[in-house]
Amino acid sequence: MADIRALIELVRAPAAFSVPGDVLAGAAAAGRRIDARTCGTAAASVCLYWAGMALNDHADRFVDVFERPERPLPSGRVHPRTALALACGLTAAGLGIAALAGGVRTLIVAVPLAGAVWGYDLVWKDGPAEPPAMAAARSLDVLLGAGAGGGIGAMRSAAPAAAVVGVHTLAVTVLSRSEVSGASRRVAATTAVLSGGAAGGALAVLRHDRYDHHDHHDRRGRRPVPVPQRALAAALAGLYTWRFGSAQAAVARDGRAETVRKAVGAGIISLMPLQASLIAGRGEPLAALPVAAAGPLARRLARKVSPT
Repeated sequence: MADIRALIELVRAPAAFSVPGDVLAGAAAAGRRIDARTCGTAAASVCLYWAGMALNDHADRFVDVFERPERPLPSGRVHPRTALALACGLTAAGLGIAALAGGVRTLIVAVPLAGAVWGYDLVWKDGPAEPPAMAAARSLDVLLGAGAGGGIGAMRSAAPAAAVVGVHTLAVTVLSRSEVSGASRRVAATTAVLSGGAAGGALAVLRHDRYDHHDHHDRRGRRPVPVPQRALAAALAGLYTWRFGSAQAAVARDGRAETVRKAVGAGIISLMPLQASLIAGRGEPLAALPVAAAGPLARRLARKVSPT
C-alpha cells in the first residue's frame, strides 16, 4: 500500500494549483458568473489533471528507472497497478463531477479533454506531437470553464483565452523535453518567444470588451472593462513575464538539466498570474486575486513536492 506522500508526489499535487485558473479564465471570458457550477467544473478539471500525472508516471516507469529514479514508481514506493488504478479512478471521477456540474454541455468538452490526457501519455508523448498535444489539452481545459452551462457562443468567446494558455503550455512543454539532457540557448530562446506571445495575447484580450451573457440592456451583450481592472490585468501579465522570463534567462546562461527542471517548475507556477490576468481582464477581479495568490503557496509547496 503506497503512503500518502508517495501518492502526492505521483500526482504532482502542488501543480494542481495551476488548474482551476483555466476553468475560471474560460468562465470569465464567456461572461459567466463564478458560481458553484464553475467550482464543480474546476474540481473535475483537477481530477483529470491528477489522472494525467499518475498515468504519465505509469507510462514512463521503465524509462524513469534510469532518468528519474527518485520518482514514486521506479523507487518502489508506488506499485504500477496502483498508479494505473488511480489514473482510471480519477478520470472517472473527473467526468462524473463534470456531468454533475454542467451536464451534457460540460461533458462535450470534458470527454475530449480526458481523451487528450490519455492520448498524450500513451501515444503522443516523446514524439513531435507532444508539445501541441499538451497545449491542446490545456486549451480544452479553458473551454471546459466556458462550456459549463454555456453553448458554442460561450466557447467561441473563450477561444482567445484558451489560445493564450495553450501557447504558454507549448513553451513549458518544449522546455520540459530538455529536463534530463539539458537545454541549448536555442531552446531557451524558442520558449521565451512563445511565453512572450502568451503575455502579448493576454494584453491583446484587454483591448476587447468583455462578453456578458447576463446583460439584457445591451443588444450586443458587451460591456467595457473598467480601467482599474485593465491595469490589474496588465500588472499580472507583467508578473508572469518576469517570473517565467527570469527562469528562461537562467536556462540561456546555464542549460544544465537541474536549471531546466527549475525553469519548468517556474513555468508551471507562473501560469497562475497569467490566468489571473485573463480573468481580471474580463471583468472578474475578485476571482482573479485568489488565482494570483495561489502562486506563492504553490511555490512554497513545490519546495517539498516537485511539480514536474
